[in-house]
Amino acid sequence: MNYANFPLDKRMPLPNSDAGNGEDFIDVERLLGMAARQAKVVAVCAVIGLFLGMLYLQTTPPKYVSVSSVLIDEGLNKIVDDISAASTTMQTDSAILSQIEILTSTRLAAVVVDKLKLDQNDAFMNPPQSALAQGVGLIRGLIQYVHPSSPMPGMGDISKLDPATRDALIAASRRDYAILKLQNEIRADRVGRSYVIALGYQATDPGLAKAITKAYADAYLADQLDASFDATERAAVWLQGRLTELRESSQQASLAVEKFRAEHGLSANSDGQLMSDKQLADLNAQLIVAQADTARASARYQQYKSIVDSGSDNAFNDAAISSDQPSSSVISSLKTRYLAVAKRQQDVEANFGPQHPQAVALAKEKADISAQIFGELKQLTESYRNEYEVALARETALRANVAAAQGKSSIDNQSQVQLRDLDQKATALTTLYQTFLGRYEEAAQQRSFPVGKIRIISDASTPLSASSPRTVIVLGLSLVLGVLMGAGFGGLNEFNERFFRTGEEVRDRVGLKFLGYLPSIGSRPAKDDKPAEAQPDVKAARSPAALERRARMRVSIDAPASMFSETLRSAKIAFDVVMEGQGSRVVGVISVLPGEGKSTVAANLAGLLASNGARTLLIDGDLRNPGLSRSLGMEAEQGLMEAVVNGQTWQSVGKIDRQTKLAIIPAVLRGNFSHTSELLSSAGMRRFIENAKETFEYIVVDLPPLGPVVDAKAFAPLVDGFVLVTEWGRTPRAMVRSMLESEPYVANKIVGAVLNKVDLKKLAKYGSFGASEKFFDKYSSYYLDKSEVRSKATV
Repeated sequence: MNYANFPLDKRMPLPNSDAGNGEDFIDVERLLGMAARQAKVVAVCAVIGLFLGMLYLQTTPPKYVSVSSVLIDEGLNKIVDDISAASTTMQTDSAILSQIEILTSTRLAAVVVDKLKLDQNDAFMNPPQSALAQGVGLIRGLIQYVHPSSPMPGMGDISKLDPATRDALIAASRRDYAILKLQNEIRADRVGRSYVIALGYQATDPGLAKAITKAYADAYLADQLDASFDATERAAVWLQGRLTELRESSQQASLAVEKFRAEHGLSANSDGQLMSDKQLADLNAQLIVAQADTARASARYQQYKSIVDSGSDNAFNDAAISSDQPSSSVISSLKTRYLAVAKRQQDVEANFGPQHPQAVALAKEKADISAQIFGELKQLTESYRNEYEVALARETALRANVAAAQGKSSIDNQSQVQLRDLDQKATALTTLYQTFLGRYEEAAQQRSFPVGKIRIISDASTPLSASSPRTVIVLGLSLVLGVLMGAGFGGLNEFNERFFRTGEEVRDRVGLKFLGYLPSIGSRPAKDDKPAEAQPDVKAARSPAALERRARMRVSIDAPASMFSETLRSAKIAFDVVMEGQGSRVVGVISVLPGEGKSTVAANLAGLLASNGARTLLIDGDLRNPGLSRSLGMEAEQGLMEAVVNGQTWQSVGKIDRQTKLAIIPAVLRGNFSHTSELLSSAGMRRFIENAKETFEYIVVDLPPLGPVVDAKAFAPLVDGFVLVTEWGRTPRAMVRSMLESEPYVANKIVGAVLNKVDLKKLAKYGSFGASEKFFDKYSSYYLDKSEVRSKATV
């Protein structure tokens, strides 16, 4: 089955984006499919990698490694343990790393170069190089030639120097180069977690490798002995001079402590606290209490001040006073009278009206009582103001006392800090003096017998076999790099895949119903093929290319049991279901880009309908580039344009296929006519279609592509449904999606899409496991495709 489903509605909702769901980001099945499609690319890159690896092996000279082992004595760590409290593992790692840095230092390299005269050894200075190294050197030389580096500071033109000076300068440069080269090429590595360092050198000459490694080990041993003696000697001399200074400094620091304590009178009470600090703590406690009293008095004053400021009219409503405050009984009695008078006033006004003399008298009495309440509140507010001012004055005085006490305490604390600093200095000097005295005694004992901390446990030997290049490793690495390069190119190919390959992509990416696959038929037209009107003679019309184009238009007629015809039947069932109940159905065949085969699909769809007995009309609606008419080889003087402009019916310009009784309306290209969209949307075109509907069950219209022109959009109101033709592996998904989003009127009429010019041999690589694309070979017994395209067409 080469189609996914029968569309029961116009189209599915357009997906939110062209990308897949986030949950499909890591899809093993999809990754395996990509690997299968790009297997050839990976295989070719792997072969190229192996070839380059073999080429590298053939052009690279062998190198030999000589190794010597050096043991670091544990006694060094014992001395470090007595001095530092750090962990033993950290001490060991640091000590060994330090020894490795010494081994690879410039000083040791200079000793070996001078001992073996390596700057005069051509095998060391200019060893044979591989083709890769020669290529890199050539590139560097070209870069240096294009962008020459500036000369070193202080180096002028050596050609102006006298021969002796020039020779000395060249010899010094060769020596410096030899030292730098040896320093970069010597290898010193720790063996596991032991105290052993493996010292090795690699060279193309095994004898040279052995000589350099042995000379390095000897130079390292001598350097350690010299360093131990020199360090002990210098330490003893320096410690002896420092002991006298430390003794005097320690005594002077102790005297300074006692003198400072006496001068500043830094005495303390029984618990060790200074008197100024105790006084400051008492004042702070009193200040905290005073601040609380001030805050309470301020809050009460502000409360009653706001009541007074609100006026006498609100005095009754705001005259809420706690019973423990003064004048509370007076205000309470006044409020009671106020309420009684207000109640009487309300009763009188209710019975006799507000103008009654008694009501007026009661209102005056109520106002008088309110004024008395307001007066009492003003007196109470004034008393609270006095209390607030007293509390604020007390707080201010305490703040001044605290500030004074803080000043004295600060002075005493500063003096105390200075005293502690002097005491710490005296203690530190005393401890340092004792430490240096012990170190001096140790250095005096060790000065007479310097002991080296290393020894050689394995001498350098002549290597018997080459260490590099290793054939297995090089070939394996070349294969891996080739596979990775192939995977990169394959991934790039997959990343650039932006076209329709499967029906699932049509449904998921653009939300269209998928109608099926149309396999590629015949040979693809050459790019330089000229249209039929450019070849008007009969001989050109009967050329093999023209006959093949004509045969492609009749595949559904000549091979009704083919897979191509089966897909067109799927399209027929789709728009029959969607357009159920309509007497005559107008089906437009469209594409997004030119050359996607829409004319072939339209001709074969109309031929299939006609061969099934349905009254069918095929219209070439591409008035700018009538490819359908050219491919059918129709020679007509009048076509669709003339019929619409002149108000004619289809009978006046139509052609009838004698075999299938298919009616065809050609398009005749006459000059540069640019108003085709107005013609397709005109009232004459509508009359022409309505006239054709009276005769035909199906009207198949081959319309121009949607991308370059607007003709198909103009004709859309006359169409009952569109069939979208997309070319397999050529039509961009983003372009189709953009068209559907920008033209919703056309998109809503698309019944479904077909994938045209499908390469069935490659299609299985793009289908998921278990999808129909993997089983097209199983369907072959149901498809009776012709072995070759018929070259004869009847029109």
